Order: sequence, then C-alpha cells, then structure tokens
Amino acid sequence: MSKHILKIQEAYYITQDVKRFILDKPEGFTFIPGQAGDFSINKPGWEDQKRPFTFTSLNSWPFLELTVKIYNQRNGMTHELGRTNSGAELIIDDVFGAIQYKGPGVFLAGGSGITPFMAILRQLHAQKQLHGNSLIYSNKYEEDVIFDSELRQMLGNSYLNVLTREDVVGFGEKRIDRDFLIENIRDFGQNFYVCGPDKFVTTMCDILIDLGADPEALVFEK
Repeated sequence: MSKHILKIQEAYYITQDVKRFILDKPEGFTFIPGQAGDFSINKPGWEDQKRPFTFTSLNSWPFLELTVKIYNQRNGMTHELGRTNSGAELIIDDVFGAIQYKGPGVFLAGGSGITPFMAILRQLHAQKQLHGNSLIYSNKYEEDVIFDSELRQMLGNSYLNVLTREDVVGFGEKRIDRDFLIENIRDFGQNFYVCGPDKFVTTMCDILIDLGADPEALVFEK
C-alpha cells in the first residue's frame, strides 16, 4: 500500500498509561479485524521510527482508532505518542498481521494484548456472531484493564477477567496457568486466539498444546 498521512482528530488517555487516538481515515482504506499498521509520527526525527499498532476500530466506522500502551520509561515511540495530541499527524505505510478470526473459540489476552481482539469482537458483535466465543483477559491491577465495560456488555458470562496482583470484586485473583485453563476451558479442541507479552504468548501456546489443542488452531502473532 502507499503511505498515508493521517491527522489526529482526538487523543486522550483511557487508563493511566493507555491512550486512544482517533485518526482521519483515507478513502477506500480497509483492513482485516485483528491486523495492525506500521505507524510513525510525522515530525522531524520520527518519520522513520516505525512501530506496529493494532486497529481497534471497524471498517464501517468513518475514522481509524488506535489504542496504544504508553511506555514513558523507555523514552521511545510510545513515549513520544504520549506527548502527541490532536492536530498532529501520523504516517502509515503498511498493514499486516497474522491474527485473524478463524471461527468460534477462546481468546486469551494479556494486558494491551486485548487490542487486536477488539476489532474482531466488535465485528462479531455487530454481526450478532459472538455466540461460541469467550475471552479470558489477564492484567496486573484493575486500573490496567482496557475496554472492561464494553467487553462485559458484549460477552456477558463469556468474559473472564483475571487480576494477578489485586483482589477486586468482579475479578479473579490468580495467574492464568495450566490449572486455571483446565478449570475454565471445557474443550481444548477449539480455536484459541492468544496475544500479549512474548512470554505470555509462548507460555499459553505451550500449555494449550500440552492439553491437547491443535497447533493449527492456535492464532497468534509469530
């Protein structure tokens, strides 16, 4: 695809370190839910600093939405995005990604790994095709949870939120490990969608395969 310069319409924090960006949408621009774009900031010194960010909007929306975890301590691209607001511009020059919907299954997300699943779940919800899908979403603390109310509204009892370092009403306080998956998943012959930190993805995939999941039924960013 050719490069597009996208003006930021809105930019604001939705948690202490996650920022929502609403961008202009080029005419005819489409993506597959779950895919990401290679983005850079259209300002001197940052035009070639590309980083992948997942679209959390739908193709039917008149704008593009990014939901970005800001790492201020790293002094890199996301730190700069934390200081970038409406009126500024981003550059996109590629769309890619292995995470695509293959059929009903279990979504396993760690932290900001929920972002590629949002466009998929929102699309399924809009098409009334969420039945048969469930989400297990792990975060450290309640304040880290992204999209909680929307996920509860869409998925109801098929949404399980886990906090690893805090005990809060409405959340489980435990780590997603082998015992947890055995306790909460009845069928390991279905599709599994996994996204989060590298260690989370590797650990989840290893456990799932060990429990009988088909490696071909695991969807994750390789």
